[in-house]
Amino acid sequence: MVPRTCEAPGETHQYDLDVERAIAGYHRDEAGDWVAELACGHHQHVRHRPPFQLRGWVLDADERAARLGTPLACSLCDRAELPEGLAWVRTTPIWDEETMPGGLSRAHRVAAGTWGRIVVHHGRMRFTAATAPVIDVELEVGSAQAIPPEIDHQLEPLGAVRFAIEFFAVGRRSEIGEPVGQGGDPACWVGLACPDCGAMVEGGHHRPGCPAARTS
Repeated sequence: MVPRTCEAPGETHQYDLDVERAIAGYHRDEAGDWVAELACGHHQHVRHRPPFQLRGWVLDADERAARLGTPLACSLCDRAELPEGLAWVRTTPIWDEETMPGGLSRAHRVAAGTWGRIVVHHGRMRFTAATAPVIDVELEVGSAQAIPPEIDHQLEPLGAVRFAIEFFAVGRRSEIGEPVGQGGDPACWVGLACPDCGAMVEGGHHRPGCPAARTS
């Protein structure tokens, strides 16, 4: 994975704000400190240790519950670090520079509660994401680039390339409720490729023998 500049030729991007994620639940760590479980799957300590860390609300169950859904800045999403404990959902067919859905080369997003991971099998491609700072990297054979939920990103083949995208759902535990799985089809795949044969369906045709071709 080769870092590039933050601006593509002829383009200027300004993303000044950190990625913010909603608090989805809480648990306590081994030391008894409270940890916020974020909707992205990452965890963040929310300690109350005056005078440097003032979060008295975390000591009260009602106040903790009242803050569910409120945002916290997530630096791990800005760095596109894949959370632990994700559940594999599916993997796309292996695409090349000709068969990849056209929507992948334009700014698009993975759905809330879902992470993507690009795996390059041959060649090189460029990945950019509107994090803070902007992620702009060249992916090579063996690279595995995580894609955070709800972040604009796009792909650019750099010559001949073969790659696939894996998708994972966020699961989390909460002090008030059962574990929650955020599954569903990611936005950057929906409507772009047939889940049965992998062919592009943006004005294209299904592959021979595809059951979807007989019903469309």
